[in-house]
Amino acid sequence: MTKLYGVVGDPVSHSLSPVIHNAWIREHGLDATYEALHVPKGEFESGLSSLQDRQALGLNITLPHKEAAIELAESASEVARRIGAANTLVRLKSGGWLAENTDAPGFTESLALANIEIADQNVCLLGAGGAARAVALALSDMRATLTICNRTESRAEELVKHLNINADIRGLEHAEAEMGKADVVINTLSLGHTGRTLDFPEGKLRTFYDISYGKPAKAMLEQAETAGWKPLDGLGMLVAQAAFSFELWFGILPDMESALARCRKLVEATT
Repeated sequence: MTKLYGVVGDPVSHSLSPVIHNAWIREHGLDATYEALHVPKGEFESGLSSLQDRQALGLNITLPHKEAAIELAESASEVARRIGAANTLVRLKSGGWLAENTDAPGFTESLALANIEIADQNVCLLGAGGAARAVALALSDMRATLTICNRTESRAEELVKHLNINADIRGLEHAEAEMGKADVVINTLSLGHTGRTLDFPEGKLRTFYDISYGKPAKAMLEQAETAGWKPLDGLGMLVAQAAFSFELWFGILPDMESALARCRKLVEATT
């Protein structure tokens, strides 16, 4: 029987995950399929139950279900617990789920793929939402000197407290000044989804990394490049977190570079 895997979200039709995973499944001759599975917000528990009935063995979880996924899991990895969210579920022999989070290691791997050094660097993290948690944890573990800029400072304070990390906190009105002092800037704000951008100080060929990709990242990355920054999108993180999920399910770490090249072609053809 063909084994079922997939990505669960709302919306989910735009996801590149089926393209990435089904190519790896074919490459390794596995009897499996990976589908985009739409589960509306607020219906994750019933959606997960129906996927258990369909004998699903592994799931990626995207917005808005990452917190619900860890709450409903039978057990969770240390990283998933620290972040307070799961982007990967692994079916246990008991029939329940193990909650994992491959976003943090995926982000770390994406920096390695792009040859970006983080240890002892001044890093400005823009945003303190769900996506920022995994990024902030990874940056802290890599010994970055971290400043977080967020519209609501109390939310950034909550993030720092939850993760038990060290970071300076500033309001978003200080973002331009903090970016001016940083060696690397990581953007997790969703401004690009509405076409808005930031005010950029002179880049001096420093790295501006937007964890979005495709159309949501386009305006922001173009603005960064115009201001003299080295722009980087989130496709590397997408592929790396997918690879680590694939390894959890199949015990195989697939080739990331060819998957990244495939995704890059697809994104460039549609933006």
